[in-house]
Amino acid sequence: MEELKDFEEIKEFLFQAIEDYKKGENFDIHPYDLAEQLLRLRELNHEEYESLCKKIPSELFAEILCEMPTYVQEEIPEVISSKKVANITSKMDSDDASELIYNISQKDEEAAQTILSKLDEEDKEVIEKLNSYEDNEAGSYMQSELFSVSLYEKIDVALRRLKKLKEEEYLDNVFHAYLTEKDGTFIGSIGLEELIVFDRDLTFDDLPKEKIKTYSSSHLLDISEVVDMFTNYNLSAIAIVDDNNKLVGRITHDDIHDVIQEQDTKQLYSLAGVNDDAEQEESMYLIGKNRAFWLGINLVTAILASVVIGLFDSTIQSLVALAVLMPIVASMGGNAGTQTLTVTVRQMALGDISYTDAKKTIKKEVIISLFNGFLFAFVIGVIAFLWFKMPLLGVVIAISMVINLFSAGFFGAVIPILLEKFEIDPAIGSTVILTTVTDVVGFFSFLGLATIILL
Repeated sequence: MEELKDFEEIKEFLFQAIEDYKKGENFDIHPYDLAEQLLRLRELNHEEYESLCKKIPSELFAEILCEMPTYVQEEIPEVISSKKVANITSKMDSDDASELIYNISQKDEEAAQTILSKLDEEDKEVIEKLNSYEDNEAGSYMQSELFSVSLYEKIDVALRRLKKLKEEEYLDNVFHAYLTEKDGTFIGSIGLEELIVFDRDLTFDDLPKEKIKTYSSSHLLDISEVVDMFTNYNLSAIAIVDDNNKLVGRITHDDIHDVIQEQDTKQLYSLAGVNDDAEQEESMYLIGKNRAFWLGINLVTAILASVVIGLFDSTIQSLVALAVLMPIVASMGGNAGTQTLTVTVRQMALGDISYTDAKKTIKKEVIISLFNGFLFAFVIGVIAFLWFKMPLLGVVIAISMVINLFSAGFFGAVIPILLEKFEIDPAIGSTVILTTVTDVVGFFSFLGLATIILL
């Protein structure tokens, strides 16, 4: 939609949208667009934001709130009454409802319990069940709303039941009919588009067995493995079963898309030494505190590199050109190492490499780094010679360049693989360790060779 800039324009847009929704006439504004404008109103005038939130119908607010960031969901009991929050929660899919209650509980457990107490027992039981799972388990991402059919149910009867569920707005994003035994044991699923080619008087047991897909996931399976299943088998949804293979829910592609986005964001932040959860905070103090931790670690490693430089202070004093050139060696090593590290961590996240085939990965990265090392060793060697008119200085920096780029390629691949082996997130600690290695190796090799060859 066209961007709105003026406060009054945003306010008028949202007010008119609410009125149109209440009338039910030609309402085609996506909840995401409403959420975006509501967020902007919140930033411009919090009082108007609160006033407008109180006017939004619960059904519409349920859709909007799903598009809101975590910190807005956390504070929602402070904006509207707990009774309305409970009403909004009851209008959500179970996975979105459980996430909302969980987010609220992170800031105010008492408010979350108050909202839960105002829900009917069935909704309350479902939300508590979903929130009982660990964050990395598939069960915490599933929704209980799904379209299940009995093996001996007629297709016509099932489709009429689906139509009723859709009219009651109980289900959305329905891709499959999930086949179960009478006791709820999962058999398989069949795409709804497949059903239109069969006689509606047939039962699901009459369908060709090859049309029934048996993809499913345990409710306790790590969500990263579920993501792999979606990408490897091009799934739009997957059945979730309990320890007895009873159908308990489903995960749809939109939830997996959010998981992938969260994983990519976490990995990107981790490589920069930033905590993705902390960055969602509104408090600049908390964000700064988290960043300061990693900056503190970086300071310690920087001091270590400076100690190495201090060992050769007399060498640097004897030849000022060394002080001019040594940052080049460290910088090239750092950048080369970051390239290798980023590629390795990303491939590990995608499951393309693991500890078992580490030798092949390390060999490839070392060869690439050595190629670049010799290439840029020649370039910087010639530059150093022409700059300072000292042939041996060109030789020293050229050899140091090869050594440091070799170490950058080697350690850039080895460090994340070893960290994963010891069950440490390779995206978090790799950068700090690698930077220390390339700085120390770069300075030590350059200044050490200069001491031996030039002095």
